[in-house]
Amino acid sequence: MTLVSVWAPNAKQVVLDCAGTQRPMARRDGGWWRLEADHLVHGVDYGFRVDGDGPFPDPRSAWQPFGVHGPSRWVDHETFAWRDAAWRAPPLSAAVIGELHVGTFTPEGTFDAVIGKLDHLVELGLTHLELMPVQEFPGERGWGYDGVDLFAPHHAYGGPDGLKRLVDACHRRGLAMLLDVVYNHLGPDGNYLGRFGPYFTDAYSTPWGDAVNLDRAHSDEVRRFVIDNALMWLRDYHFDGLRIDAVHAIVDTSAVHLLEALSGEVRRLESRIGRHLALIAESDLNDPRLIRPVESGGYGLDALWNEDFHHALHAALTGESAGYYADFGELGHLAKVLTRGFVHDGTYSRFRKRSYGRPAADVPGRCFVGCLQNHDQVGNRAAGERSSQLLSPGLLKVGAALVLTSPFVPMLFQGEEWAATSPFLYFTDHRDPELAAAVRNGRREEFAAFGWDPETIPDPQSDDSFERSRLDWAEPVQHPHAEILDWHRALIRLRRHHPAFTDDRLDRLRVSVDEQRCCLTLRRPDLILVCNLGKQRQKLHLAADAAHLGLRLASTPGIELRDAAIGLPGESVAILAEMD
Repeated sequence: MTLVSVWAPNAKQVVLDCAGTQRPMARRDGGWWRLEADHLVHGVDYGFRVDGDGPFPDPRSAWQPFGVHGPSRWVDHETFAWRDAAWRAPPLSAAVIGELHVGTFTPEGTFDAVIGKLDHLVELGLTHLELMPVQEFPGERGWGYDGVDLFAPHHAYGGPDGLKRLVDACHRRGLAMLLDVVYNHLGPDGNYLGRFGPYFTDAYSTPWGDAVNLDRAHSDEVRRFVIDNALMWLRDYHFDGLRIDAVHAIVDTSAVHLLEALSGEVRRLESRIGRHLALIAESDLNDPRLIRPVESGGYGLDALWNEDFHHALHAALTGESAGYYADFGELGHLAKVLTRGFVHDGTYSRFRKRSYGRPAADVPGRCFVGCLQNHDQVGNRAAGERSSQLLSPGLLKVGAALVLTSPFVPMLFQGEEWAATSPFLYFTDHRDPELAAAVRNGRREEFAAFGWDPETIPDPQSDDSFERSRLDWAEPVQHPHAEILDWHRALIRLRRHHPAFTDDRLDRLRVSVDEQRCCLTLRRPDLILVCNLGKQRQKLHLAADAAHLGLRLASTPGIELRDAAIGLPGESVAILAEMD
């Protein structure tokens, strides 16, 4: 006998529509409706009729095999045979993360197809994979940030069992799994939550319309909905952590913020199942309270995406100064973020036209995720250009070295390790013509404000935008991609085996810059990284205590270490360390 439950506090009647029958449900306390149904078993389709309308998908549907507008399918998570009982994820302090989009990572675009590429990721040296959102979203293709069935893995990727096979295969190869989840909004297409209850409130205005109801009347069950969703991915799909999208857009004025409540419940789940679980936030606030312990007035999350590090590194390498890059561009900005956590830690932002951020110099590096590329910073460019389209091979190697020797948890975006030539464009598959047109026009207007010709902006609804974004797996063995891949492998090996990287205290780093000569030197105990971002050869003098260090890694021939000086060709980087 299966107990079916659905929350619909304002409904006068709720009916289970299943297997050709319609059975009225009984109202219980708190606005819940329940029914014991012996015919609703694993693999059976069903829906709910609310006050005569519908049937609608289950708000907590675990499977939408026909998409967001189709019936739900009942899933018994106990039917899957896991083989990862002995698995324990490494800590974030030891992590090298790879972010990937399931639909474009392989030609097939499925969970099972990702399994076929895991050996490449293991040989690269990754420890964690982070999937962009896989919750059911409209159509067949998309980034996943407009999901509407938050408990259901996307049908086109392979559904619940496909995702479980991928997680299980990763664990058996020593790879931890992180999932990107979106709790600040839901997509409009296929979003039937409002038919069931007050999941949204017009008390706050957001870029996506009404806000998720986290602090108004009847919000207790909405908060429970979000927290239960997070716990499900960690418990039933064996994920090792979650990356929470745009937490600055989660509107919650409760005394106990949703994120604090979530972190507490995840810690209790962690104790119960005996596995370490990580919570990583994307935030536009530069507020370290998100990652401070609850006992110290924080929210208890494990790490933040460090946008200041990305912006400082990108601006230093490319020279771009449009939009938010206007606040960056000097090597001194990069030096500050490496040693103080943020560039904007209460300082004035020209882009925002106000003071911004809060000091974070006491926060260890393992609490920040640093990258040169991610889905946002590539895909939110008009033409989806990767760093490989914007930088020379020499500067690509400099950027990789700064990411992988930083005190932060390094992250690579799919294909970055071999300088993939495929762009990563924004793509959607909305079947509603009005919504498709709104997305298309909104994209053009957004980039027109940055000075791009609207007529050159790729159409997100076009099949071509999706197809062009697929990785080309012939590239890693070809010139010059193989050389870039070897460089990333060497850097990751160094990071994983050199003892200097076990210390992530920011005050243990010393960074010096020469803005005029475009040179930066980063010093760790027994390891020195020296970068020349300019085009001219430079000779830099090192401190006397570097005499015992040898040339461990060089990005190009022609790097000369002699006495207490190093000669660097233009756009090159060298790493000095004790030699084996």
